Amino acid sequence: MMESFVFPGLTTRVVFGRGTLAQAGAELDRMGHGKVLVLSTEGQAGEARGLADSLGDRAAGLFAGAEMHTPVEVTERALAAYAASRATAVVSLGGGSTTGLGKAIAVRTGADQLVIPTTYAGSEMTDILGETAGGEKTTRRSPDIRPETVIYDVDLTLSLPVGLTVTSAMNAIAHAMEAF
Repeated sequence: MMESFVFPGLTTRVVFGRGTLAQAGAELDRMGHGKVLVLSTEGQAGEARGLADSLGDRAAGLFAGAEMHTPVEVTERALAAYAASRATAVVSLGGGSTTGLGKAIAVRTGADQLVIPTTYAGSEMTDILGETAGGEKTTRRSPDIRPETVIYDVDLTLSLPVGLTVTSAMNAIAHAMEAF
């Protein structure tokens, strides 16, 4: 017997290929954003600075403090940086931690998101946000959480260590199952 279901569709634009990181500025133009806050972890601050530099005047700032499980305290600091930058969108360069921070800012401010994954986290394609506060994780789901555009640049994942590749790929499979 066939089960009935409703699929609302995906609204996220996907840009995929080698060297597609270079299209970030054009995607921001297409989205209508002149000023963005670039997000990353501390460990990827150098790459994020390079991206911000490539965006020129579009980059209104860099917040390199994303942490695993999206602690609310980190989100509050990032929100202050976002407000001070006068950006209208966030660009998240990194794995699930950075993507989560971008989602947390977006759901609180209405900011658009351009996500550039460097791992196979998979969360960039979901409308789910997991956050921690006081050592407790909460999860919420909203269409406002799903990024507007994701740029998959294959070159950004080629240098991942094998262990991170395996862990990251398993996480992506888990996120794919969450969609159902």
